[in-house]
Amino acid sequence: MISVKNSRELELMRSACRIAANALALAGEHVKPGVTTWKIDRIAHQYILSQGARPSFLGHDGFPASACISVNSEVIHGIPSKERTLKQGDIVSVDLGARFGGFHGDNAATFAVGAVSDQARRLMDTTRDSLFDGIKKACAGGRIGDISAAVGQRAESDGFSVVRSFVGHGVGRQLHEAPEVPNFGEPGRGARLVNGMTIAIEPMINAGGYQVKILPDGWTVVTEDGSLSAHFEHTVAVRGDSPEILTTPG
Repeated sequence: MISVKNSRELELMRSACRIAANALALAGEHVKPGVTTWKIDRIAHQYILSQGARPSFLGHDGFPASACISVNSEVIHGIPSKERTLKQGDIVSVDLGARFGGFHGDNAATFAVGAVSDQARRLMDTTRDSLFDGIKKACAGGRIGDISAAVGQRAESDGFSVVRSFVGHGVGRQLHEAPEVPNFGEPGRGARLVNGMTIAIEPMINAGGYQVKILPDGWTVVTEDGSLSAHFEHTVAVRGDSPEILTTPG
C-alpha cells in the first residue's frame, strides 16, 4: 500500500531528510585521497547521532554500517572498511539515511577523489542530470513510469546503461515503502502520483553494460563487466506540479 503523508508528517520528513542531506554533504567533504571508507562512515554516523536521529541503514536487514560506500565498479551497498583507502582518480558513491521523528530521509551522491577520467566525469554528470530529469516528472496526476522513462532516456542517450536489478522506492515511516521507482520504463505506466507521496528517486548508471552481481559478502553490488558506476538519490515529495526535494542540506 502506498503511504500518503499529511502536512505534519511531511514536516517530520523534512527534518529527517535535512539531517540525511547534511550527513551526506559532510561525508562528501571527506572523500579525499588517503581517507578510508570506514572513516567516512564514522563521520556520517556521528553527525546523525548528534542531531538526535538514528542512522537508517545501520542494522537494516543486517547491514553493518551507517553508510553504503561504493568505489568505482561498485554500484551500491559497499561496506565501509578500515582497509579500503581512497586513491586519486576514484569515484565514490555514498548512500545514507537518517530516521527522525519516526520518519526516514534517504539520499546518495557520487564524489570524485581529486581529478578523475573524462569518462568518470561524464558518467557522474549524466547520472546527476538523469536524477533531476526524473524529479521534474514527479508531479501529481502523472505516473511512476514518467519518472522512470525520463531517467532512462537521459542515461541511455548519453551512451550509458541503467541498472535494472535495483530501483528507487517510496520512503516514510519505513525506509523502503511502495511503490518501486525503476530507472527505466515507459511514460504513462505504473502507480498514479498524488500529493503527499514521498519517493526516493535514485539512478544507478553504469559506463558499460547494465548487468550486475553481488559479491560474496552478500551486500556489495558490482558491475558484471568491471565498468564504472555512479549513483545519485534524493527523497522527493509530490506537491502538485512542483516536486519538493526534501533531502536539501540546511
